[in-house]
Amino acid sequence: MNGAESLVQLAREAGVEVCFANPGTTELPLVNAFDSVAGVRAVLGVFEGVCTGAADGYGRMADRPALTLLHLGPGFANGIANLHNARRARSPVVNLIGDHATWHRAHDAPLSSDIVSLARPVSAWVETARASKDLAADFAEALAAASQPPGQVATLIVPADCQWEAAGPPARPQPIAAAPRVESARVEAVARRLRSSTAPALMLGARAPRRRGLHAAARIAAATGARLLCPTFPARLTRGAGLPHLERLPYFPEQAIESLAGVDTLVVAGTGPPVSFFGYPGVPSRLEAPESLVTLAEADEDAVAALEDLAEALTAPRRAPAPPDLPRPESPTGALSPATLGAALALRQPEGAIVVDEGATSGLPYFLAAQSAPPHAYLALTGGAIGQGLPCATGAAVACPDRKVIALQADGSALYTLQALWTQAREGLDVVTLLCANRAYRILQVELARAGVAEPGPAARALTDLSHPAIEWTAIARGLGVPAARVETAEALLAQLDAAFREPGPRFIEAVL
Repeated sequence: MNGAESLVQLAREAGVEVCFANPGTTELPLVNAFDSVAGVRAVLGVFEGVCTGAADGYGRMADRPALTLLHLGPGFANGIANLHNARRARSPVVNLIGDHATWHRAHDAPLSSDIVSLARPVSAWVETARASKDLAADFAEALAAASQPPGQVATLIVPADCQWEAAGPPARPQPIAAAPRVESARVEAVARRLRSSTAPALMLGARAPRRRGLHAAARIAAATGARLLCPTFPARLTRGAGLPHLERLPYFPEQAIESLAGVDTLVVAGTGPPVSFFGYPGVPSRLEAPESLVTLAEADEDAVAALEDLAEALTAPRRAPAPPDLPRPESPTGALSPATLGAALALRQPEGAIVVDEGATSGLPYFLAAQSAPPHAYLALTGGAIGQGLPCATGAAVACPDRKVIALQADGSALYTLQALWTQAREGLDVVTLLCANRAYRILQVELARAGVAEPGPAARALTDLSHPAIEWTAIARGLGVPAARVETAEALLAQLDAAFREPGPRFIEAVL
């Protein structure tokens, strides 16, 4: 057994199920190891950003790490943007990056680079293997680091000779420590603050905005009258009919500041203080009044248990009142718009769907409309690095093959990682992509208007326009192996959604707005 085989064997023993790979010459021993040591599914992505985004989506839904296998520094660099998103989502991911053989690195071959410097900004843990006999043990350490609750990115750099040379003694997976429990003194202090508050709010992050955390938060709200909030871009949110409703913090800072203006106690659980996405002249970076902020649980602490403990400390009702039934959207008709598109999707999405939202400006009405949709998981663009949606949906579908995955996708950001469609077709993944085709980087047009540019000049218009030439999205999707349709009316969209949700497998719908 060589080092690569020892690594894959340990991955299988540790319960790792999938590796999203775009390998090269320096990773060929690991490529061969997926055949000689069965049990870890190797999924090819034809761009590294697809691999890293898929690992993020898998980690968010499976709550355990996926692997990526990437080729040297340039290959890893192609995947960094979606690792930035994964880091912000606190997704468990282990990157395996091949490197030149240890004795070859000193010669500065054309593909040589400083991989460690590339990896550190997006990795909580970075190490370089030094010998084949220790490779499995190094991987066990990486896996334990990535699995540290709620999850983080770990990167192991693997020189080629550490893969092909003989392995050492078998290694065992390392135990994974549970998330630290919040001490009772802090819980009691937060309870006292809430009892004296006249306008409290509770913001949930990390794993808190899922069923168990939502029900605990609803109990707290019943006892204190607190508003329930989530960050603008939650990593994973459970929502829909019958579940407690969370307000999403508005994206633009002026609106967020207004939303929080009356809050005298903002309790955060599993997230930090709300901060403006960008800095604007005359607008504060912190969105809440600093004196209002109270931390119940940090992101790496057990926020769900802390919410339950807080509910007990407040002697909250064992079961919060059921949330009011919200009206379903009316069936839309006529020309498509962001509002009619959002209503159509909310009306038709099946129970248990996983919605990966990179719809940008066109996707905003969907979030409100889907409050009354059947219960579903909602995954957002956590780090703001666009090109996340299609790969994240790909990984979510690998993690949850029994659930329908919906990629609500803007056309501009889809161009970054459209290769994910090929992986969806190759693997037969149950992903429906709903592309919002407004043929523009609309958010940049909005930001220009906010900056006072009422009439952008020709260069500014050209840099925010995607209509010259118009992109033939259905031809691209079909060329990558995914059945595709183009719709311009709400009625046509409803019919296409019905057909896509009836049958398994990937489908692509271009919705012209």
